[in-house]
Amino acid sequence: MGIGKDVLNYNKEIEASHQALAQMFCELIGKTIPQAEGKVWHGHPVWFINGNPVAGYSLKKSGLEVLFWSGQSFISPGLKAIGKFQAAGFPLVSKDDAKSLETWFKEAIAIQWDYANLPKKRALDKLTNF
Repeated sequence: MGIGKDVLNYNKEIEASHQALAQMFCELIGKTIPQAEGKVWHGHPVWFINGNPVAGYSLKKSGLEVLFWSGQSFISPGLKAIGKFQAAGFPLVSKDDAKSLETWFKEAIAIQWDYANLPKKRALDKLTNF
């Protein structure tokens, strides 16, 4: 599906030292999850599969932080739990993180909790069989 102009604009506006990593993220997710749609959501780039958020990043004081909405259920190590639901993330610090990102992007396709209906149901249900 691709990347929205709003994401491209977001990447242009962040510090130059972070732009290359943001671009790497965009290219890898486009290659690994071509069906995902990227747009700025709640002020940060987020990719969705059929309306369900699966991955994104934001600029923190410490640098770029990647978030996987269902990351606490991923098998591959390296993610840190974030929040009270199933999200997990990690700091994106170098292009050496590309291999881990690709692995987690593949898991993001297979392992999804239903965040799209969370406000209505007030609970997370499994969206995929894992």
